[in-house]
Amino acid sequence: MQAITPLHVGSGKGVGFIDMPIIREKVTSWPLVPGSAVKGVMRDNFHQTKDDERKAFENLINAAFGRPEDDSGNANSGSLIFTDARIVCLPIRSLYGTFAFVSSPMVLERLKRDLVAAEYKEIPQIPEPIENEALHAPGSRLAIDNKIFFEDLDFTAKQDDDKTNKWAELLAGAVFAKDSRWQSIFKERFVIVSDNSFNFLSETGTEVASHIRIEDDRKIVAKGALWYEEALPVETILAGIVWCDRVYGGNDINQNKILSTFCSDSVLELQIGGKATVGKGRVRCLFTKG
Repeated sequence: MQAITPLHVGSGKGVGFIDMPIIREKVTSWPLVPGSAVKGVMRDNFHQTKDDERKAFENLINAAFGRPEDDSGNANSGSLIFTDARIVCLPIRSLYGTFAFVSSPMVLERLKRDLVAAEYKEIPQIPEPIENEALHAPGSRLAIDNKIFFEDLDFTAKQDDDKTNKWAELLAGAVFAKDSRWQSIFKERFVIVSDNSFNFLSETGTEVASHIRIEDDRKIVAKGALWYEEALPVETILAGIVWCDRVYGGNDINQNKILSTFCSDSVLELQIGGKATVGKGRVRCLFTKG
C-alpha cells in the first residue's frame, strides 16, 4: 500500500500535543493501517464499481467480505482475511535527492516473516547497518561526499551492492510493478538505517498539521477550535497479508474465484481514513504473490 496523499487513520483523542494522532503499534510505536479499515474500504469500493451488476455480484461480495444478518436470519462471515498493514518504508526529507524511502533491519525482518508466510521465494538476507550509518543501493541520489542528510541528522553513507540492492529491487518490483520509471526512483532513494534511528524518524517524520476555525464576526480563532492532526506523509509504503479462509455463500463460489476477483494484480485506487472530502487518504493498493 502506497500513500498518494497524507493518510490519517486516527486512534482517537491524543494525550500529548497532537490532538488527533495516527494509530501506532503498542510495542514498536510504528504507524500502521488496521486490516479492518482496508477490508471495509475495499468492500465499499467494489459495491460502487459494480453497481450495474449488483444483483449478480452481491453473493460474491457477501462471501468475500461477510453478510450482515437480514430479516430471514441469514448471515455469514467473510472469507477474506486481512492483517494490519505495517510500515515498510517511511519517506523522510533529504538534503540531496529530495526525499528517501527509509527502512530498518527489524522492519525488514517482520516483512520477511510475512513474505515467508505468503510463500515468497528467494527473499534477501537482512543487512545490519551500524549506528549513524545508512546503507544504499548503487546509483543513490541521496549520498554526497559519503554522507546522507535527513532533516537535521547526518549519516555515513555506505553503498551495499548485495543485500540492500536486492531489497531495493524486490520492493520496487512489488510496489511499482510495470512502471520502470518509478522503480528507478525508488531504488535511487531507498536506504536502510539502524532500528534506533528508524524509531526516532518514525516519531518525528510524520506530518503534523494545525487546524483552526475562525469566528466570522471577530475574525479570531474560535475558543477551543485549534487542534493538531497527525498523518502519514505522501509516499509512505506499508504491507500486510491477505488470504482466503473457508467460503460461505454458494457452491459456485470458491477461494480462487474470490482471490482473483478482489485481489487481482491490477492497482486499486482507494480512500482510507479521514478527510476524504479534501483529498486525504488516497492510496494505491496492490496485491502480489510469491
